[in-house]
Amino acid sequence: MLKEKLKTIPHLPGSYQMRNINNNVIYVGKAKDLYKRVNSYFKGNVTGKTAKMVSEVHDFTYITTQTEQEAFILEINLIKEYNPKYNILLKDDKSYPYIEYISKPYPKLKVSRYLNIKKRDKKLLFGPYPNAYAARKIVGLINRLYPLKKCEGMPKKVCLYYHIGECLGYCEKNVDQEKLVSMEKEILDFLKGNDKILIDKIMEKINNFSENLNFEASLELKKELEYIKIILDKQKVELHDYINRDAIGFYFDEGIISVQILFIRNGKIVGSNNDKFYLMSDVYDEVNSYILNFYTRHEIPKEILLDSGLNTDIVSNILNTKVLIPQKGVKKTLIEMAKTNAKISLEQELTIIKNDETRSLGANEKLKELLNLPVLDRIDAFDNSNLFGSYAVSGMIVFKSGKPYRKEYRKYKVSVDKNDDYNTMKEVIYRRYYRAMVDKTEMPDLILVDGGENQIKACLEILNSLHLNIKVCGLKKDNHHRTNELIDGDTLEVISIPHNSDIFHYLTRIQDEVHRFTITYHKNLRDKGTIASILDNINGIGKSRKKELIKKYGSIKKMAEASVADLTEVLPLKVAEDLHKYLQERNEYKSNETS
Repeated sequence: MLKEKLKTIPHLPGSYQMRNINNNVIYVGKAKDLYKRVNSYFKGNVTGKTAKMVSEVHDFTYITTQTEQEAFILEINLIKEYNPKYNILLKDDKSYPYIEYISKPYPKLKVSRYLNIKKRDKKLLFGPYPNAYAARKIVGLINRLYPLKKCEGMPKKVCLYYHIGECLGYCEKNVDQEKLVSMEKEILDFLKGNDKILIDKIMEKINNFSENLNFEASLELKKELEYIKIILDKQKVELHDYINRDAIGFYFDEGIISVQILFIRNGKIVGSNNDKFYLMSDVYDEVNSYILNFYTRHEIPKEILLDSGLNTDIVSNILNTKVLIPQKGVKKTLIEMAKTNAKISLEQELTIIKNDETRSLGANEKLKELLNLPVLDRIDAFDNSNLFGSYAVSGMIVFKSGKPYRKEYRKYKVSVDKNDDYNTMKEVIYRRYYRAMVDKTEMPDLILVDGGENQIKACLEILNSLHLNIKVCGLKKDNHHRTNELIDGDTLEVISIPHNSDIFHYLTRIQDEVHRFTITYHKNLRDKGTIASILDNINGIGKSRKKELIKKYGSIKKMAEASVADLTEVLPLKVAEDLHKYLQERNEYKSNETS
């Protein structure tokens, strides 16, 4: 069937979708000539990961386009829709932190992450920063040096920040506009690259503290100055136009591509991103596709510098930005730097990647053969947790292609109000797969439940009522809470697995991960319940303030460590003082009780 279908493919640009025996899309690609590209998989000498993908292809579909550019756009959209396992990167995607300046109604700084590009529109963002800690450190320092608005909401009276000179008293609306304009100009100039402004401001504060014999505050600011110089003194690039640009280089070896992106902001390299993925088609097409996908989730700079061989016209037209392939000078040096870093990163991790693939994908393949499954791409694993019947919860984790797929993890609050694993499992399985049927989302090839026959029967009862045919197995632990047995849901027989095998370690990893995820959720709920009961003891803390405090601090320990000034961001001064005093006395009592 495939042989005949291959002959009918047109010589046109477009996107093709490889499908497995279950008709699931396992790879999405694009081609300038669909006939040549798709036929190359079945007639050429494919090796490595590509050969593995081809061995799973049961059918293929394709969509033709007018131009190669349209094929790229279509490919990006289809990858988002299907999330095929052979298009998945080896690393989880990440969003980089930015410093966001908010001017109205009052000037404020915060650290922001925006995965959705549309949400970044019309926002004043600076970055990306190499890590969130560095961004928070800069925001904290600017807040100390300048009287920005720091509290949430709008208090009726000025708070402690106003009295210590760290706020202009925006709540009383009698702000000195001249001072406000001057402050905003200095902050924005610094964030745009004028480091001297902040350094001079810190030195001015240090001298003032020293003259007033406040040596402790002076020493603290000196430490801040040392740290800020480390952040600011990144490698200088002799580009004085202060255009935000990215430089992209790549390296290819042993079937894996490494792409390095250098973020250049205000003449400095402020951070970088490296990703590695398997080569499934033409190397330049793969890198171009990666770049276009990357900028659907990240800031598009005013200029992108590319390595030679890549398609600048398509990248420029789709991203609507200036794209160059430098031939000489500093920009060429930046590309070489990116290429070198891509090579070093791949060479350092190549052994780890191969070992990881052998362990994870190899074990997943062996498990598929052991259970006699035609396909094993996705595993859903469940665990239940409760404390004497209270705070009953369940967690679901997902492994795809042998690796955790955290994007699909789910938490469930359970309505069952007693220690009843059977009905807990029934409720959670019904909620999970009824919703999947309604939303038409991906179903698993295997469901693992934490427990024995009882949980398996509960799961199968619901699946049968929904007319779903999904393999179910149970994972039992021994008296030492270690993975011990795999139970076949069809026969309820124990499947013998050597404890030193890759499959056993793989199943243990899945069971440990779902247990960790569920217990963490359970603990967070318990902690929030404890916080809520303690906050009931303080006059002036109602439902809404209780919710804000729980959201801000998350635990009694962190709340007790907060100062009165910190607490006034949520509470009126008198209520904050009462809460602070209560928590300190509570800690003192607990210390005496245990001593």
